[in-house]
Amino acid sequence: MNEEGVTRLMEYIIITGVLLLLMVAMMFTVNTTLMEGPADKLRYHAFVDIGNGISTRIVDLYVISPTNGTITTKFGIPGDVAGKVYFVEAAHDGTDQTIKVHAGNIQSEIAIAGIGATKAVTGNATSAGWKMIQYDSEGFL
Repeated sequence: MNEEGVTRLMEYIIITGVLLLLMVAMMFTVNTTLMEGPADKLRYHAFVDIGNGISTRIVDLYVISPTNGTITTKFGIPGDVAGKVYFVEAAHDGTDQTIKVHAGNIQSEIAIAGIGATKAVTGNATSAGWKMIQYDSEGFL
């Protein structure tokens, strides 16, 4: 009789321990597959949209730029994407102008359509606050 009680207790402890171990392993797996994967996909597509928006603003400013003088525009972008801040960089590698939006290992590069061969675009920003695009017909030092 006493052995039967101990056997059931040991069975309960062993089964509970195994289930706890499986639950811990499942929590790590679920976090990466069900939460981080979709969040990374969301970040990438949001970065593409942000890069396209900035590229469009740069081209629009170029189109209305004065022959002599300076023009400045301010615009806003989302402060974070899926709870994380990000960085925006305008890069020029000699032939191509790109807007690179990145955070961690997720990044998108968007070509600045139409002005790549005529005007060099440079600069960078973080996602916080207002952004400014400025054009000066004499160039910047």
